[in-house]
Amino acid sequence: MSHTYLFQPGLWTGTGTFWREDGQPLPAECRTEVAHRPECWLLSGTLRVLGSPPVEFVNAYWIELPGRDGVALKWSSESATFGKLRGSFSAIGSSIVSVYRCESAGYQGAEHYRRVDDDVYEATGVMLLEERRLSSWQVLLRLV
Repeated sequence: MSHTYLFQPGLWTGTGTFWREDGQPLPAECRTEVAHRPECWLLSGTLRVLGSPPVEFVNAYWIELPGRDGVALKWSSESATFGKLRGSFSAIGSSIVSVYRCESAGYQGAEHYRRVDDDVYEATGVMLLEERRLSSWQVLLRLV
């Protein structure tokens, strides 16, 4: 299956729900841009949680170029909130799955991107600290 999210440059926006550690749902908005460079792919994005006060998570991923099979991509990211994260994206049929961790701080998590069609993906994720769920989210991404 051919994926458009990640595997083609593009700008994606979306809305959905963010759940806090206590399970309270809050509306969320997101924006993600994927760029392909000769030496790597870049993913930069924001997830804005519309609570009181609003909170915005900013992320920038450096993604290694795909190997011959083109289905597994290693990535790294660094943020003031979570430190240095390392993970991978794996294309599996109609889905892309990402697992990641920060060994120094104990953060780990996963995201699942389900292809609805070429221009729409449903993203679901969870962030853990050790075995405790810190947050989770589900957003519908649309190619702009």
